[in-house]
Amino acid sequence: MKILNIIALILVIVGALNWGLVGLFNFDLVATIFGPMSILSKIVYILVGISGIYCIKFLKNNY
Repeated sequence: MKILNIIALILVIVGALNWGLVGLFNFDLVATIFGPMSILSKIVYILVGISGIYCIKFLKNNY
């Protein structure tokens, strides 16, 4: 389970950094690497979203 937690946190960090780049510079790193709305980009976005939902449990465990 620890490996799943680490993977989820890494994906959430990637998503947060990507959103920061989009907000600050209008630059979508995921789309630049994998192509705009390509199947790989969609997979990354879906995995980041699932990871965000999964990481909610960290809040529940800490409060």
